[in-house]
Amino acid sequence: MTDTETVQNPGEVRLQSLEGTSRPVSEWLTTFHMAAVVLDPFTHESSWILDTARRVLDAFSGADVRVAFVVSGTDSAGAASFMGPLAESTLSLADPDRGFARSLGLMTLPAFVAIRQDGSTIGTAEGWDPEAWRKVAAALAELTAWTRPEIPAAGDPAPYAGTPAAS
Repeated sequence: MTDTETVQNPGEVRLQSLEGTSRPVSEWLTTFHMAAVVLDPFTHESSWILDTARRVLDAFSGADVRVAFVVSGTDSAGAASFMGPLAESTLSLADPDRGFARSLGLMTLPAFVAIRQDGSTIGTAEGWDPEAWRKVAAALAELTAWTRPEIPAAGDPAPYAGTPAAS
């Protein structure tokens, strides 16, 4: 981040639906908290976590939580291309200017984030660090009185650091 860049409140950052509609994160939070996996479509590391991320997000889909993939650094067409068939089953949003990742202070992707309805952060986990992801999931599960998914689970990749979040 340069000296001239300002970090926005996550609620003010605009994310694009895959249909191209842009709205601030605060509008995605009007009814529910949010659990999102932030991905970089230009790295292998983000593709390695897709199955695990889908499983974690699916575990919260019945709770009072809006689950989503946020594809950083590309528009809605690029996000749709990266997500492929997963975009049909899980809300997928584009973050073309990486403002969402920046607003959360993310340095490494993939990342798992949980955000309260008021826009405050419940927790963040960067890279594929199963212990960190488990802590975020546990905090979200406690807040929503929901069952925390098993992290890691059989078939999940070995832990890895991820890649820089900024382009």
